[in-house]
Amino acid sequence: MLKVQEIRELIKLVDQSSLDEFVYEFEGSKIKMKKNVAGTEVVTRPAVQTAVVEQTPQPQVVVPAAVSQTAPVEEKQAEPVKEVNVDTSNLHKITSPMVGTFYQSPSPDSDAYVKVGSKVSKDAIVCIVEAMKLFNEIEAEVNGEIVEILVKDGQLVEYGQPLFLVKPE
Repeated sequence: MLKVQEIRELIKLVDQSSLDEFVYEFEGSKIKMKKNVAGTEVVTRPAVQTAVVEQTPQPQVVVPAAVSQTAPVEEKQAEPVKEVNVDTSNLHKITSPMVGTFYQSPSPDSDAYVKVGSKVSKDAIVCIVEAMKLFNEIEAEVNGEIVEILVKDGQLVEYGQPLFLVKPE
């Protein structure tokens, strides 16, 4: 099965191309992408295995010439996250309310909403989680000080995953 990053790259390539539909099948798994007016739809179906399968080499994905002509995707370099050794038992965890991509700032050329040591109020925006091209502002939930940032900018986060540790006031 393809990795999440590989699926993301396929989505971008299909979205930027003139293709209306893309289908990928391998060992009982199938990924089908169709373009529509609202955006790109991704459907995945996991393979059901009934026997032990020996490790096989990764399949090669054949990309139509129209897709391979697109410009390379630029990766944004994330700033290193500062680590602080702190007793976390009395700290509040700000968690992700959804699966998506974590962003520390409103745009790539803007400063981060918060940094380690920043004072926040309970309704202050601390980050954005992007899901299905919707940018959701995440609030601090408590008054306090940011002690630790647990994820990197541009990282995929899961529902309920801790994003920040806050020392409540």
